[in-house]
Amino acid sequence: MTPHMNTRRAAALAAVAAMVVVGVQSGAATAAPGNARDGASVTRTSGTSGARTAIDPNTASERTAEIKSAQSDASSTADAIGLGSQEKLIVRDVIKDADGTVHTRYERTYAGLPVLGGDLVTHTTGSGKLKSVTKANTARITVSSTTPKTKTAAGARKVIWAGSGKPVLAFETVRTGVQKDGTPSRRHVITDAATGRTLHSYEAIETGVGNSQYSGKVTLSTTASGSGFELTDGDRGGHKTYDLNQGESGTGALVTDDDDTWGDGTGGDRQTAAVDAHYGAAMTWDFYKSALGRSGIAGDGKAAYSRVHYGNAYVNAFWDDSCFCMTYGDGADNKSALTSLDVAGHEMSHGLTAATANLDYAGESGGLNEATSDILGTSVEFFADSGSDVGDYLIGEKIDINGDGTPLRYMDKPSKDGGSADYWSAGVGDLDVHYSSGVANHFFYLLSEGSGPKTINGVDYDSPTADGSTVTGIGRDKAVQIWYKALSAYMTSSTDYAAARTATEKAATDLYGADSPELAAVDAAWSGVNVK
Repeated sequence: MTPHMNTRRAAALAAVAAMVVVGVQSGAATAAPGNARDGASVTRTSGTSGARTAIDPNTASERTAEIKSAQSDASSTADAIGLGSQEKLIVRDVIKDADGTVHTRYERTYAGLPVLGGDLVTHTTGSGKLKSVTKANTARITVSSTTPKTKTAAGARKVIWAGSGKPVLAFETVRTGVQKDGTPSRRHVITDAATGRTLHSYEAIETGVGNSQYSGKVTLSTTASGSGFELTDGDRGGHKTYDLNQGESGTGALVTDDDDTWGDGTGGDRQTAAVDAHYGAAMTWDFYKSALGRSGIAGDGKAAYSRVHYGNAYVNAFWDDSCFCMTYGDGADNKSALTSLDVAGHEMSHGLTAATANLDYAGESGGLNEATSDILGTSVEFFADSGSDVGDYLIGEKIDINGDGTPLRYMDKPSKDGGSADYWSAGVGDLDVHYSSGVANHFFYLLSEGSGPKTINGVDYDSPTADGSTVTGIGRDKAVQIWYKALSAYMTSSTDYAAARTATEKAATDLYGADSPELAAVDAAWSGVNVK
């Protein structure tokens, strides 16, 4: 068999949900050019209800060229948007719409120091005219001195902290270790360089929980190697799947096979977990490409990699941006690997969020981060169209975390899990991100399917609204394009629910027009979850 041939193989498919990390929240704002530090506004251009394409027309090579070009112009851009003389811009991403509009995402430095919470996005016309700027923090970035008054901790780096309030000189320290459930820990701690007070901390490892397994046949892309085959997907950026053999570091061994027939559909065969992880990564890649026009997680045509059989009886799975990889445990019995479409879509989408808006993983922005993974993970499940795991708006429906057969989360009415918020309230940002995510999950369901009772793929739903209004859905395909557009072009690290409404309104306007039913549905769905 030649390299990169697709082969149909038996696979055991395991579902999972809930990924956890901590971050920071501060109010996001969008400012018009020439007044880049003023409050938020929504500019709706004229348009028809006909759909614009949501697909980014840039290839990976074109994106690389756009980033290089934008970086060469970064100094003039900084001047144009009114940044101070000590501020510089570093290009992270460039997205070019079909109509020529360019969204360029930047990180900032001040006097050569990284500005945490200083990210921004410029929006320009095809001719290069600045339309608007979206900033994570609209405060002016300046500090009285870059000389700390406290002793620098070993390994700490000096930064400007702009995650909330007035920017200050600070230190960022990374503390490594192990969390209570065996998940590796990489906690970032931000301390005030003048007082030593902790300003913020967050866990950089994003995790999940599950303990079940199901079977089904899947198609794999493998690569011939010597006299056998390896789990290297040459069709999708070279994604590789490794067996950690119960280790907790490194990559382990690349999974190989003699006859290109992988696994037996049970947890007793070590290859089965690798098949599930490899297939889940492939389906997520294909969904990103087909629905979003994105070539891989970072949009650069390069694949992440997967690691299976992590630890002993490890009931978790996690995304780690530092290795750009997904890692899966085997469950409590070491035979129920946490590998499935849901988990791959969810985990890889944490990487997508990190590569785009980089939503901080606490408060309302953390809820939006977690919801993004649920939204895209669910969308991958629908896209794969598996007969053994049909698309639905239930998270973790194939596992029995609760012990009674119920899902972990419900997108149509999140409060059915006993903790998630159906609607926004002033205290929603104080909830764990898996519960504050309920507001965005509910919004996405309402935007996709509408309110009230209905049956989809054999699953019954009955979605309420905060004000008793009736919401008519526009379909999941349009809803996910609006969410992705908002995430990649208009959200920043500090976006909260109010700013998310603004971002999705802008996205719907770009895609479907200012007078479109799609924009009206976005407004109705947000009102339905009390985000006004």
